[in-house]
Amino acid sequence: MPEEPNPISGLWPLVAAEAADWLLELCGDGLTGFMPPAMPDAVWVLNAMYEHEQGPAGVSHHEYHQARLADGSGPPHIVGDIDLDAVSITTGGGLGRARHPGPGWRRLRWTELARRTGDPVVPDGLMPSYRCFPSAKKEGSQPLDALPPTEGSLDRETWNRLIAVLTQHSPAGPGTRCLAYYNPLTLGAVDFDNLHVRAGRLGDAEILYDRSEADFSPSNLWADDRSWVLCTDYDLWATKVAGSPALIDALLNDSEIEAVRLPWAH
Repeated sequence: MPEEPNPISGLWPLVAAEAADWLLELCGDGLTGFMPPAMPDAVWVLNAMYEHEQGPAGVSHHEYHQARLADGSGPPHIVGDIDLDAVSITTGGGLGRARHPGPGWRRLRWTELARRTGDPVVPDGLMPSYRCFPSAKKEGSQPLDALPPTEGSLDRETWNRLIAVLTQHSPAGPGTRCLAYYNPLTLGAVDFDNLHVRAGRLGDAEILYDRSEADFSPSNLWADDRSWVLCTDYDLWATKVAGSPALIDALLNDSEIEAVRLPWAH
């Protein structure tokens, strides 16, 4: 039987790597994603975190994992000859795409957790990452009833809403021509001679999340006229969006998206 056509190749075909040259010149190294400056404004869209409404209190992901190892019900974490359980902490965090985990879980806003713990939403001088909310952790591990944001990818719900807001603030709405770049780490290879760039319509951006060859949302997505650009760094819990003041204000005031200004990372 003939192979079925790849829908992402039809809607978002690969284009020459030179399409990302301007980002390389503007931002430098894009190994974890090309991080743009304000153009002329910028904001950080925070990945979603969740909390179980009836989760066990006082137990961390690490304690739970160690208990399962002890009773034989949990698999060990071994990479090559290294026993990760002996040298690392099970934090509860993850990597790549994510979505609402289902019944019993609710979204926990960063601002709500900040009020609860007394920690800032993002500590001065830092980026949104695993280093946030140290007071919520137990010896470096998240509570078992909490799912922190994943690194390197927007969650499904935030991606959907961000695309909707970008569509409202783009020159041709859903017909706006865009380009998407996946950094080599998301593809399992470090190859800067062949940057992975695709071109398509903003209205077809959903397929970049659901059917991409990477388990991540794009590292960079930008309008072809460069009126806006976003970066989801491989190591961070948030996406930087650079664009017009009107776009940034819309993101800051959106009822679904949680976004913050970081003056030291503007």
